[in-house]
Amino acid sequence: MCLLLVAIGARPAWPLLLLGNRDEFHARPSVAAAPWPEAGHILGGRDEVAGGSWLALATDGRFAAVTNVRRGVPERGRHSRGVLVADFVQASTAPEAWLASLARRADDYAPFNLLVGDRRSVWSFEGPTRQAQRLAAGLHVLSNGPLDAPWPKMRRLRGGVEASLADHDVDAQRLLALLADESRPADAELPDTGIGLERERFLASVFIRGEAYGTRASTFVALAADGGVQFRERRFGPQGAPLGEDAWQLAGGRWRRRPAAS
Repeated sequence: MCLLLVAIGARPAWPLLLLGNRDEFHARPSVAAAPWPEAGHILGGRDEVAGGSWLALATDGRFAAVTNVRRGVPERGRHSRGVLVADFVQASTAPEAWLASLARRADDYAPFNLLVGDRRSVWSFEGPTRQAQRLAAGLHVLSNGPLDAPWPKMRRLRGGVEASLADHDVDAQRLLALLADESRPADAELPDTGIGLERERFLASVFIRGEAYGTRASTFVALAADGGVQFRERRFGPQGAPLGEDAWQLAGGRWRRRPAAS
């Protein structure tokens, strides 16, 4: 996942909201978000190459999401970054202690940003610096650089979510629509992450439309104060072609599929 927003305490009834776009090569095999066969309390997509995930959560509200960090030439690690997501959501260790352990082995992975948490706290972890930070209430955006960096697409998503939450109750369809934004900023606003201007332009929008690489999934997650969870995932193919949408909710301690139009 290459763009992620977390809203902490934005609404009393919904103390935690997650919005994210997963950007990846379209040829990389993956499975749509669903309960995991070997761990039915976990809901999330699966990477069929390395077995990890880009975003997943458990029935108790424990969740994780990962992005890569751009530093020019792509780097490979001993293990897939998606394994971090799978490992965290299946663990029972408190986020702070789990991240302390991760700091000792962060070099086993290509550069990454990680967001982890539960119903008590949310943490970010920057792989290259091994810095863990507990996030304060409010809106935070994570992409392929530092937390809350002033990148145009990060500012644009944050501004859209702020406006939506100010004028409306939590609305999954309205918030997911913000993840479909293809607006591109002026060249002077683009970050310089060492990949060249043409590539910076291609990656500058919230939603990336491309033949070989682009946004593969848009995800909405809402954790309710009463213990409920709402989850929606929209999937896309080459050139942004819609591939389907699924909606899940937590009912009776189990994940239940519900109509995506509801």
